[in-house]
Formats: sequence, C-alpha cells, structure tokens
Amino acid sequence: MKTDFKYFAVFMISILSTSFGYSQDIEISGKVIDLNDNNPLAGVSVIVENTQKGTMTDFDGNYSITADSGAKLIFSFIGYAKQVVAVDGRSEINITLQESAEKLDEVIITGVFDERTRMESSIAISTLGVKEIQQQAPVSAADLLKNVSGVFVNSSLGEIRNTVYSRGVSVGSNDGASGYFYVSLQEDGLPITNATFANFGPDFYLRSDATLARLEAVKGGTASLLGNNAPGGIFNYISKTGGKELEGNVILKYGLEGELQNPYYRADFNIGGPLNQAKDLTFNIGGFYRRSDGASNPGYPMNNGGQIKANIFKSFKGGSLKFYTKILDDRNAWFAFLPTRNFDDPTLVEGIDRTTSFFIPPVTANFTVNDTGEEKFYDSRDKAHSRDYSVGLLYKQEFGKGWSLNNNARYSDKSTVWNTTAVVYPFALDTPVFYFFNRLLGNFGNYSFRDNATGELLGNISQLPQFDQNGNFAGFNFVVNESNFPGSEVSPNSLLFNPLQFTENKMKEFINQFSISKKFENMNFTGGFYYANSVLDRLNGLTGFSFGTITDPRPRLTDISYVNQNNELIQVTNPEGINGGSGVSEPIDVFDVEQNQFAAFLGHNWSISEKLNLDWGLRVESINIKGANQNSIRLPSDTPGGVDGNPNTFYDNWQGIIADTFTYDETINTFSLSAGLNYRISEEMAVYARYSSAEKAPDMDIFILIDTELSEESINPLAQDINQFEMGFKLRTKDLDLFVTPFYSNIDNTFISQTFQETNDAADAYNPPILFNEYETFGVELEGNYRFTNNLSLRSVATFQRSEAKSFRTWIANENGIADDEIRDFSGNETDNTPNLILRLSPTYTTDKIFAQVNWSYLGDRQANIANTFVLPGFAQTDLALGYNFSDNINVTLNVNNVFNTFGVMSWSAPGVFPAALDRQGFTPDRLAANPDAIFSVISIPPTSAFLTLNYSF
Repeated sequence: MKTDFKYFAVFMISILSTSFGYSQDIEISGKVIDLNDNNPLAGVSVIVENTQKGTMTDFDGNYSITADSGAKLIFSFIGYAKQVVAVDGRSEINITLQESAEKLDEVIITGVFDERTRMESSIAISTLGVKEIQQQAPVSAADLLKNVSGVFVNSSLGEIRNTVYSRGVSVGSNDGASGYFYVSLQEDGLPITNATFANFGPDFYLRSDATLARLEAVKGGTASLLGNNAPGGIFNYISKTGGKELEGNVILKYGLEGELQNPYYRADFNIGGPLNQAKDLTFNIGGFYRRSDGASNPGYPMNNGGQIKANIFKSFKGGSLKFYTKILDDRNAWFAFLPTRNFDDPTLVEGIDRTTSFFIPPVTANFTVNDTGEEKFYDSRDKAHSRDYSVGLLYKQEFGKGWSLNNNARYSDKSTVWNTTAVVYPFALDTPVFYFFNRLLGNFGNYSFRDNATGELLGNISQLPQFDQNGNFAGFNFVVNESNFPGSEVSPNSLLFNPLQFTENKMKEFINQFSISKKFENMNFTGGFYYANSVLDRLNGLTGFSFGTITDPRPRLTDISYVNQNNELIQVTNPEGINGGSGVSEPIDVFDVEQNQFAAFLGHNWSISEKLNLDWGLRVESINIKGANQNSIRLPSDTPGGVDGNPNTFYDNWQGIIADTFTYDETINTFSLSAGLNYRISEEMAVYARYSSAEKAPDMDIFILIDTELSEESINPLAQDINQFEMGFKLRTKDLDLFVTPFYSNIDNTFISQTFQETNDAADAYNPPILFNEYETFGVELEGNYRFTNNLSLRSVATFQRSEAKSFRTWIANENGIADDEIRDFSGNETDNTPNLILRLSPTYTTDKIFAQVNWSYLGDRQANIANTFVLPGFAQTDLALGYNFSDNINVTLNVNNVFNTFGVMSWSAPGVFPAALDRQGFTPDRLAANPDAIFSVISIPPTSAFLTLNYSF
C-alpha cells in the first residue's frame, strides 16, 4: 500500500483543524518543585485527567490551566513519579515531585506521540537513569542495551562496530559491518547518522559519558513511525541540560583489562547551571578523554581520544529553545578473530590465549590514490579515526488552545579514516594461495622469510614448476627447505595475513524532524515530517600486504624476498616489511553517493474511556539514493621498475587505475502503520496489544556493493516487509514492577551481502547478486524489578525466542569464480545468531553508604549460520559492582567484568583466508564433514577486567 503525499497532507490538515467544545472551567495555577532539593521543575506536564487538555510548567516551575472544579490534575515529568491531584474547587495547587523508583510510573518521550508513563503506553519501552548508568562499566555505548529485554547486543569487537537488534529482527545486522540495520541509535531525539553501510554506522560517533542523563529504548511498535527507517527499535541517548543551580561532577577511572594486564585511563566531567540572574538561560558542558590498551594489547593504544558536548537552554513563556553541539575525536581498534579448533566446543589453538594480539605492529606507508597523484598516509596506530563536528537546535512552543510545535534540526560533518588491518588469518606459505594473493604465482625461485626487526631466518620455501611425463607444465610444486616459523600449533609453515586496509568515509548530513500537535478534550493528533540529506565521499582499498609471525603476545613483521631462476635477488617487501607502500600508486575504489530521505507521519491518541486508550499512526517515506562507484584494478607500473626504477624491488612495481564506473539512481517508497490498545485494569495493572506493519528500505550498503555489470543490471532495491504483533501485561505493586510481552515478527525481502574471490590471475573480489529471503520469530520478553526490602532488590531481564528462515537461498562459491557459483536453499532452518534465551539477573543491595550489585547473564545456544552447520554454545557471564559513599559528594565504585573469565563465543568466521573466511553462509554441513578438524576463527567476550572509579560531585 502506498500513500500519496498530497492526499496525506490534506487529510492531516483537515483532522488538525477539527475542534471540540468543552464545559466551563475554573482557572487553576500553582508551582511544581523537586522534593529533594526544593528547586522548581521546568517542563512538567500538567494534564486534566481523562482529557487531552494540558500545559507545561515554565522555567520557575509555574503553571496555569483551566479545569472543572471536580476534575483531577495529572503531574508528570521524566524520571519522576507521577502525581494525580483532585482539584476540589481550588484555584491554587502547589506540588512536589519525587524521583521515580517505579519504572512503570516514569514518563517517557521516545517512540510516543505525546509524553506518557509506561503504564499508560501500548508499547514496550525500557529506561535507564543516570544512577544505573554510572554503576556499570560498559564496553561501549551499545553495551548499556544489555539491560533491555528483547535486545541482542554483541560488543565483543570493542567500543565500535557493535551489533544491536531486537526480537529476531536481525537479517543483515549480525556482524560489525552492519550492526544497526533495523534500529535507530539516537542522541537527543535525532539519529546519530541517517546513512549506514559497510562498516559505517552510529557507534563510530556515539559515546556514553558524564553528559548522559537517560537512555530510553523502544522495541518494535511505534519505532516504525517515529524512527528513521528503523522498525526494529529506537534507542535514544538523552543528554543532561543545566538547572537553576551550578552543579557538576568529575569522574576519574583507572582499570586493568585483558585478564588484569593492560591499563585503562579515563576522565569525565560535566557541569551545568544558570547563565543569567533570572535563571531562564542555562548551560551544560561535559565530555571525556580515555586511553585504553584493550584486552589484547597491540603495542599501542586500542582506544584513545574523547569528546566534548555542550548545550545552552533558554526557557520562555510556553516554550524553550536549546542549542547543542558536539566535537568527537576518537581512535578505536577492535579485537581480531583468534584461531580456534573444535566446532562442538570452540577452544583456542595451543599457543594462543585471549590476550594475544593479531594486530600488526606500528606500520606506516605513503601512497597515491590510483593515477590521480593524490597522496595519502597510512599509520596503523591511527586505527579507525572518527571525527564528528555537529550543531543542532531544538525548539518547542505551546500556542494555547491545545496547539504545540516541536522542531529538532542538526547539521554534522562526520568522517572515519581506517588505518587498520583487514580480518587477520594464518596463511600457509607452502600452497599456491599465498603466492596467488601476492601476484607471485609463477615467479619461480627460492623464497626466504625473515624477522623484520632481527633479520632472523624463519623459513625457506621453493616455488617450482611441475611437469607431467611428457614435459608439459602440470602445476606448481612447493618445497619447504627450512622451517622455523613460530605458531606451528596454529598452522604449520604459516604467517599471519595482514592486508593494510585504508578506508576514508566523509559524510555531511542535515537532519530535521518537525511535528505539530493539537489536543482536544479526550484525544490529540500529531503530524509532522522528517527530512535527511546525507552526502558521502568514500575511498576504499588496500595499501598493500604485510605478514606477521604467529607469536604471543603480538606478531612481528616479516621480510620476504626470493632468488629467481636468473640468480637475481627480488625484494617482495620494502624495508618496513610491506608488499606495497613506498609511494606506490595503489588501486583505490572511489564512491560518490547522496541519499535524500523524506517522511511524513500522523499519530492519533484517543482516550476512549477512563481505562481504555487507543493510539494509531502511519508514516509514508521516500528514500532516493544516487551515486557512482569507480572500481579500481592493479596493473604493472607504466614506469619500468616502479617508483624507485628498480625492477628487482617487487613491492612498488605496479599502479592502480579506475577500470569501471557503475552508476545508480533509485527511489524506494515505503508505508508503515501501527496501532495499539492499552487497557488499565486498575491502578496496579494494565494490558495492551499492538500490531505494526512496516516497510524497511535498503540502506546504502546494497548500492556500494555494486562492482560488476551483473550487479549493476540486477540491482533491485526492494523494501523489506516487517510485520510485528505484540501483547503486554504490566503489573505494579508495592514491591513488584513486571512487564511481560509476547511477540511475533516476520521479515520478508531480506538479504545478506556476500563477498567472493576470483581464482584467476586478477585475484579480484566480487559480490554476487543479492538474493531475497524471509524470516519469522516467536518469543516473549520479561522485565521485572522486585524489592525484597528497602535495601535489597532484584532486577531481571529475559527473552525466550525461536526464529526460522521461512525462505532462504544463498550463494555458494566454488573453485573457478563467477561461472560455477551456485544457489543453495536452506528454507526451514533456524536463523543464525538468534539465541533461544537471553537472561540477565541483577540483585542489588544499597544503604546510605554501600552499593553492591551482581549482574549475572546467560546467552543461550544459537545457530552459527542458516545452513545450521554447527551451534555456538551458550555461556554465562558474571559482572560485579561495589560502591561506597564517603559523603554526599564523593563516592568510589569497583567494577569487575567477567569475574570468572568465561570464554563465550560471540562471533566467528569460516575456515580459509580473507575474504573467503567472511562467507559464513557458504560454510555448509558438507564442507564441515569434509574437514571436521579445520581451524576457524572466533571472537569471545572480553576476558576479566576491573575498574576503580572516583566520582566527585558539587
């Protein structure tokens, strides 16, 4: 179903212009203050019960509203317990609000068309406040979402390139390259970025620090209406704003990661308060700096950098204006896959432990982009270097008679430059594949491999021609003359393959969300639009190859040379140990892409009775993506002998040129709707049901993968169909908050990107045409908090689910490139990476002085791929937090993550070398049966780490 924007606008305007009459009321005024510090609260919602008539308090906490003398007023504010007060003919009512301990009484703003409590909402939403956030030591911003039911989080790669999805809505979002395909990570109500594609996503630009006030998580439901192309969920990280008094805090953290071996240093600060005497103009500024060697220290920081965030807030009669900005400058690496054996019970290969680094030592290389002469510089210590410079403006205004307006706009200039290795794997040196990848196959001679730092001979292997009995060439023969290669337990006669990945993503974005609302006696309407423009300039390629020893704790670079049949010495690697670099012209793919997204939405909330509430909404969206992909190839250099003019220095004897350009200009139109009923059985109990039907447009990834005439001609950017149904039971008693949500989701027109490798002399990688499939998931979420005493409580989060590939076909690569690739059907199998159980139990004990919490989590079995080749086993993890308050201003917290050093597999890759090892779907049961002892690679949860945090507030 498609909706014309013109008719939608006429329909929305006609509804918003409708008016209803109501009875004569009396004028009521008053003030709302915080119970703890007696400060006035601005922005408190004041609504006449069983109507949509309402207002908000001004900056001094004052309000004014008309209501019937026998009516009741509802006072609600984010993070505070709601109060319902009878008017009883009074013209002045002053109220004190207390911070909410009951999650079901909290007011929420994410994923709803009007602010409301969880008890009143027909959606599944979870919240985390500043105290809960500060009591943890998350690996990344996404790590906080492990506290949310129904959400799967894989943060095993580190601070970036995480994976987040909910309710089995996971296709295309099950690895670090596209971990946020179905969800929207937001900061203060707007997406971090509106465009995602291979290894470009929101967590490159999102950090949790002292400026974070609150996290709201919406799963399914209205996320398809109020999120940008994100039916799986909205996760909104809400920043602090300044109050009427100058307040702030400084947080100092020292830690030990990697089985308590590698240091971690971090400092956060946040300060906010008034800027004028009237205290209606406030500021807030904060940020962090962090240096971390990580769980597996590569010899330089795994993470170093930080950010500064600031806002200025102006309150005026009936509205507010907030200007906000962020500067992020951060460098991040991620944990490499480590070699493993035993598919039934994955175990690291002998000689490798969880603190071993497969990242290359510091490497630098200068090169030029193709034949343009544009110079770039590669430095592995820069890792993935992300920058984000953004400014935004949030405007809210109430006009009276139930009309209000909200506009949130942000411009950002983002970039991420990769100076990293691609996926690292052992590479056998006595097989044709090694020589094929290095353009050495057929270059016969005696090859020597030496330690770059010491000159020690590691091995000597001859590449020789093989002839049949008639003297005809019959292939290649590799003779190991000497072998002192370390890591023979992992792979004999092998080195680590470290392709030097250079990627430069520059993204300029403008995002704006506008809404206007009209409240009537017992209902309200909200309509608006969303617009985003994203312009991408991207360079992507390899600056060369390096090879390292399989040694603990980290590899050492290797020099490679050979003596040819003319007894000439040929240097394969340069003095730094790189096959490339040295000013060589490298083949770099060039991408110019622009995405324009426009959406219009309408929401209607109707209080049918005192207990029954109906809300529904729809969204129409149009996304246009146009661009050009310039694909490069590597050719012999036009200059004899390459850059240095010496034909015997093999490492610089080539050049890169643009060979093909593929263009596209595609528009995808989508329509989404969602409707829910919430019935409040009593003050303590409510139930709801919701149905959502959403269409999810492909992101940029499907277009950036176009690299052949076949993929250009066969591009078919179908919108995915996501249908979800959920029911909810909510219970709030004196000691118990409980939220139970059975759910069903169905995703059609899904796709998984695959990369294969040619086996001809060109050695090019290519992407086969996209195949579309269907997934289905059933499950139930539970989220509860039980207070045994005033000091002891238990918070629990659980998800039980089962997912099936209703229809699934995938490409299987065979031996001879595109021609013999085949399609295999795995319909009816369990889906991959969907654990049957996700459980988190958090008993907590608190007093005025002491805080103690245990977070015990369990991740159940899950299929490794849709071929159901093998199962990734379930595992448990225990985290511990202990805190002590020395005074009202000073407290100390000790966090120990993974107390028992559990080895829990989160990600894996298939046997073989890059990029074949990335094709997890192509590793079928018959391939496993043919080589059951094959070494494959995994990433586990981080090993034991501990952090000591000092928090000083004023």
